Amino acid sequence: MNFNSSKVLELDSFVNEFILMGLTDKPDIQIPLFFLFLAMYTITVLGNLGLIILIGLTSHLHTPMYFFLFNLSFIDLCYSSVFTPKMLMNFLSKKNVISYRGCMAQLYFFSFFIISECYMLTSMAYDRYVAICNPLLYNAAMSPKVCCSLMLGSYLMAFSGAMIHTGCMLRVTFCDANTINHYFCDIFPLLELSCTSTYVNELEVFIVVGINIIVPSVTIFISYGFILSSILKLRSTEGRSKAFSTCSSHVIAVSLFFGSGAFMYLKPSSTGSMDEGKISSVFYTIVIPMINPLIYSLRNKDVKVALRKTLSGGKI
Repeated sequence: MNFNSSKVLELDSFVNEFILMGLTDKPDIQIPLFFLFLAMYTITVLGNLGLIILIGLTSHLHTPMYFFLFNLSFIDLCYSSVFTPKMLMNFLSKKNVISYRGCMAQLYFFSFFIISECYMLTSMAYDRYVAICNPLLYNAAMSPKVCCSLMLGSYLMAFSGAMIHTGCMLRVTFCDANTINHYFCDIFPLLELSCTSTYVNELEVFIVVGINIIVPSVTIFISYGFILSSILKLRSTEGRSKAFSTCSSHVIAVSLFFGSGAFMYLKPSSTGSMDEGKISSVFYTIVIPMINPLIYSLRNKDVKVALRKTLSGGKI
């Protein structure tokens, strides 16, 4: 009898939905924030979708560098769409509710696309390394087969990481507390609501996120070490300037993405407030997907030429 009562109590106390606190609980700034983030999301969608269409339609952009940029824009478009529409709705509604299944789905797709971006940026660094350090071998080293393998490898790593994150979160028990101090279902805000030990989950996050940040960032760092060495050996000032220009957009994107991601996840959850986490999250989940297409288009001569031809109705 006592066993059955405890089972009923356990089932009754299981959380079926969560309440998202959002960025702020101040009602007077909800509407201004709605319009701010709506404008940012619109720029993100138009920028990334425009870059995808431009690369797809422009024949001289069908190269390994733009193949990876095409995939990066697709990833940015998808992962900003995982939570931004929901966040915009929450600015206008009184009770910001998300179902348990919806929350787990949001966590999975967010993890999938953000890990994909880590490895896509790594593939782009390898592409720049081959182009600058071994230009004569570029066509062989960056063949369509190699490019597709790097792309599929990025998505496979993302699938594995997302499955691990979500699988570990599914084993966590949520009792009475169901208010997430965040604007989407992120890992640490969810773990704060657990009524059981989260040691295994925190260890899993540290290991998986550590691998998915450290391995790509070290690979990128080594690639740029070789790139810098090759550039400094160039005697032509014009050649050096062109090489630096080719890499600068990628360096900016990598620094912003990995810097904000490492700040958020590679620290114990108790060392910083969730408010700091929200600010960091806004940066790498909303700002970076918005500025990536701007970085790669405004600083890229080929993209600007293709865009001008497209807008003027010229032959692409």
